[in-house]
Amino acid sequence: MIINVIIFILFISVIAMFFLNTRFKGILTVCTVILIALVTSYISVNSLLFKSTTILLNGPWMIGNVSVKIDSLSAWFILVINFTFVTGALYGFDYMKIYRNRKNEISMHCIAYLMAHSALLGICSVQNGFVFLVLWEIMALSVFILVIFDHDNPNVIKAGINYLIQSHLCIVFLMLGFIYYSIKTGSFNFESITTYSNSQSSLAGTALFFCFFIGFAIKAGFVPFHTWLPYAHPAAPSHVSGIMSGVVIKIGIYGVLRMLLLIKIDYTTVGYFILTISLITGIYGVMLAIIQHNLKKLLAYHSIENIGIIGIGIGIGCIGLGSTNKWMAILGFTGALLHTLNHSLFKSLLFFGAGNVLQLAKTVNVEKLGGLIRKIPNTAILFLVAALAICGLPPLNGFISEFLIYTGLYNWMYSAGLFPQIAIVFALIGLVLIGGLALLCFTKAFSIVFLGNQKTESLNEMKETSKIRLIPMYMIGLFIVLIGLFPAVFINVLQKPVYLFTNDIVFNLDFIRVGAIDSLQTINWMFLGFILMIASIIGIKKTITAKKIKNNLPTWGCGYVYSGNKMQYTANSFVRNYAKIAKPILEIEKEEVDITEVFPTEKNYKTESYDIIEKIIIDKPLRLIERMNNSFLFLHNGHLQRYILYGIIFITAIICVPLIFGKIIDVIQLLKTL
Repeated sequence: MIINVIIFILFISVIAMFFLNTRFKGILTVCTVILIALVTSYISVNSLLFKSTTILLNGPWMIGNVSVKIDSLSAWFILVINFTFVTGALYGFDYMKIYRNRKNEISMHCIAYLMAHSALLGICSVQNGFVFLVLWEIMALSVFILVIFDHDNPNVIKAGINYLIQSHLCIVFLMLGFIYYSIKTGSFNFESITTYSNSQSSLAGTALFFCFFIGFAIKAGFVPFHTWLPYAHPAAPSHVSGIMSGVVIKIGIYGVLRMLLLIKIDYTTVGYFILTISLITGIYGVMLAIIQHNLKKLLAYHSIENIGIIGIGIGIGCIGLGSTNKWMAILGFTGALLHTLNHSLFKSLLFFGAGNVLQLAKTVNVEKLGGLIRKIPNTAILFLVAALAICGLPPLNGFISEFLIYTGLYNWMYSAGLFPQIAIVFALIGLVLIGGLALLCFTKAFSIVFLGNQKTESLNEMKETSKIRLIPMYMIGLFIVLIGLFPAVFINVLQKPVYLFTNDIVFNLDFIRVGAIDSLQTINWMFLGFILMIASIIGIKKTITAKKIKNNLPTWGCGYVYSGNKMQYTANSFVRNYAKIAKPILEIEKEEVDITEVFPTEKNYKTESYDIIEKIIIDKPLRLIERMNNSFLFLHNGHLQRYILYGIIFITAIICVPLIFGKIIDVIQLLKTL
């Protein structure tokens, strides 16, 4: 009944999009998203707190009976998806106002937004491989339409096609996995995966898991399957970038976790594999993020980094299951699931902040920005909160989930042998490196964009964005702070999802004490008190000095009289030392002119970064294919007679080749009888 209601609401909303005025299309989209979110969130909360909800769908429009089950894992992801889509719809309602004259594009955009939301909810709840693939395809096509909204831009189309191709490559691997077990069992139901894997060795189950993992890893953005992500995120409208980074790539994480529950595998082998690829993903993603000049592309690479952090938690959890280390398993999966929520919050907030900058400053090139905190203070403060959270600093939510993952690694030490100890050291170094580089990256991003002086006169007329757009941003910011200050509440909610993975380990656990959550809460409250104390001191100082005469003078230039706007750090200069160190690993092209004069004239300095993995696994094969195709260019010669000859040869081949093969088969059969 509930599913029928959701389908009916979605159907009516989609039909209405073709008849409503452009302004009301946005209102209808927001209302529909909120309504669907309320219904599905109610079921999900019930599943998290009480028991799973199972619905059996059948009828002439279904292929057999299809089970829809919202267990605690599905419920957690559904709640994350709903919150991100609701805040994205509220933000997008105001963000898309400047495009109201593009009626057809707005209609398609709103329909695609609703379809993507519904498909993601369906993916998290359906228990049938065939329907799962159908919903996955709907999700992929809907997000493609959302990405190419600005289809007049060739770069946007290129990014959209790149995303679409790799999305279907992802579907190929998922299809192979589903078809393989369905052939063996005669059913597409998820229970058949468990039935099949239980009847096989753990090696066979592990091989099947890796097939699924590649498919889900492409969607999630694990290295080296990440190459679509840095193009699609910046090309999309900013609220779409927020939901893509917040929940679309997380559906890949959901798929990995779901297969861990369904397939009997060698947890230790899988755990080490996921841990290794996740460390590479996290480090490589943040290394590339630092050298980006496009603010949205910088944030896109940080999505790859955070997928790596989530994967590290999953890897730790799997190794804990393989070694029957209950605390390690609990800490790993708890940290991964909580970081899934945390990343969806602070990354969507960062993309919304970047969207404000884009529409107000008409650019997201950090080299052309500066001093925006005086123009758009609310956006700047919210961006800063999200930046501190993504760096894992207290008293915000990122600190909690990353500390849980750290604690899982430390807990591993107590029972680890020589090889695991080496793995622990590398994992700790990797996590520390990820955190340190993230801090460097967002120090650069925030300081260059929001601090200092503005670099161009075009920013003079900037002013803060509308309150409608700030409301969802403050909603997200509130949750970022609440998770940091009251982590025990959210950790408690994760008991049931984590228990799905650890139910074969018998234990009595006070979940609040896991990873010293009570101590973390105290630390965050102390940090909050310190921040409030500093704010109070600044407030008192301003009050005391309010009546004093203030002289605002330019900074002394050491005798060099020049415009102060350009006498400040650029993004390039800020990370120049890092770029020198990272150059052997990263592809950085530099164009510069040496300064030899005492009073130099205008000089140009430009750097371009390129993803070396993309160059190896995509560009080089494409060039090889292009060279192979070029070797046949002689066929395309412009002579009509030759084209007719090609047709005659083709028709002759169609007729003769089967006859020849038939004769060969007859001869072979005759020889066998002799």
